[in-house]
Amino acid sequence: MSKFYKIWLIFDPRRVFVAQGVFLFLLAAMIHLVVLSNGINWFQTAAAAGGAGM
Repeated sequence: MSKFYKIWLIFDPRRVFVAQGVFLFLLAAMIHLVVLSNGINWFQTAAAAGGAGM
């Protein structure tokens, strides 16, 4: 574990962090779209509960 820093000699840190950011953004967008298309659509639930006028 003390030589774990050598992973950055193989991978470019800038590309790793950019790829991680893109992956996390796409994952978040996919999760939001799945939840909105499912029965757990919080926009319709709030409108049905009368929260749309708030």
